[in-house]
Amino acid sequence: MPRLLGVDIPGDKRIEFSLPYIYGIGPTTAKRVLEQANINPELRAKDLSGEQLNQIIQAIGASGLAIEGDLRREIQGNLKRLQAINCYRGIRHRRGLPVRGQRTSTNARTRKGPRKTVGVQRAKDSK
Repeated sequence: MPRLLGVDIPGDKRIEFSLPYIYGIGPTTAKRVLEQANINPELRAKDLSGEQLNQIIQAIGASGLAIEGDLRREIQGNLKRLQAINCYRGIRHRRGLPVRGQRTSTNARTRKGPRKTVGVQRAKDSK
């Protein structure tokens, strides 16, 4: 299993499909990085030499992409900023509700979690 930028990428897959295992790199970006590094996308990840791995790392660095920890920190910072300024989106994030205008009366179970039954009382047994 080759290791790129602190992430183990699957060795049995073609390199163009292995690169998206790195957080922040999708299929289109992977193809662009491989073109910049002059590497055949048909190669398997386990067949890459150390020099080719370094070329990929340099191409990612040269493109100025935020990946892995930096990207996660940036996204968390954006959410913290929205919550701090008390904008609508920040409030929805804070409450764990859908942010982009979806209805919540019937759906939104992914954001809201399992149903919480409220106000149901059992009838007392009468003798």
